[in-house]
Amino acid sequence: MTDKFIFWLIWFVISLAAAPILPGIINKVKAFFAGRKGPSVFQLYYDLVKLLRKESIVSTTSGGVLFFAPAVILATLIGAALFLPFGGQHSPLGFTGDIILFFYLLGTSRVAMIFGALDTGSSFEGMGSSREAHFAALAEAAIFAIIAFLVLLTGRCGTEMLSFTGFSGSMYATSLLLCAGAFFVVLLVENCRVPADDPDTHLELTMIHEAMVLDYAGPDLAAILYAGALKLWLFVSFFVMLLMPAGEWSFLEYSSVFTAGIVLTTVIVGCAESCMARYRFLKVPQMLTGALCTALLAVFFLVFFEGVVR
Repeated sequence: MTDKFIFWLIWFVISLAAAPILPGIINKVKAFFAGRKGPSVFQLYYDLVKLLRKESIVSTTSGGVLFFAPAVILATLIGAALFLPFGGQHSPLGFTGDIILFFYLLGTSRVAMIFGALDTGSSFEGMGSSREAHFAALAEAAIFAIIAFLVLLTGRCGTEMLSFTGFSGSMYATSLLLCAGAFFVVLLVENCRVPADDPDTHLELTMIHEAMVLDYAGPDLAAILYAGALKLWLFVSFFVMLLMPAGEWSFLEYSSVFTAGIVLTTVIVGCAESCMARYRFLKVPQMLTGALCTALLAVFFLVFFEGVVR
């Protein structure tokens, strides 16, 4: 095995192991703003262990999709993680166009969750599924605009493009920051964070993601919770890789910068949740449309001002 592969593999394993810390950091930041001590950053680990000791309960109206959905969700997210250039190294499974597969694996996990929710026969979970599908369809346009920006920027069409980005000039930096801002909005929506959704809400009319997981219990719920944390880690990692300057990194240098970026981005998400109220549902499509326009504006700056098209 080469050093590059070992470098990538170490960070892939770290990603799988450390993903549950991110919700803990967000909750800790929210507790700080509320003047409370808050739960431990490792609380999700405790919850997962507790849930794994319990028994799964399947609705009597289920046709079997509810039983298999958690495994599909978790498998597709782990599969998507295999294509990210962790450690600044190209994924050993990477190929031209794998960034499309990366996002569609994330989309497949969402489809599995929607089908699992619909399989319960609950109109309430059907309502949450409808909202989830609506916002996901709008986010997809912004995601492809961001991919187009990265393709124009790097001349590549794969996840390896994330290891070739970096600041080199004021207009270049402006374009990249616009793209990063658009992706940050997508990050919030895709991970059901404020202002698009509130993961802590229990009010029926305002629930989206939480409405779809009400029928899960025990190990199935543990898989769903871990999958949610892993999805957040993947989006935050993508965001940090997008902004990390290109260059040759030693293991310690990359690990320090990447870890700091992950923590800082997670803290920013927690600050956003603490300082903003959840939007009305009619405002979320406008927010995603704004993200799409911002990504297209980044493409415009890149093409007509920077002239980086290759």
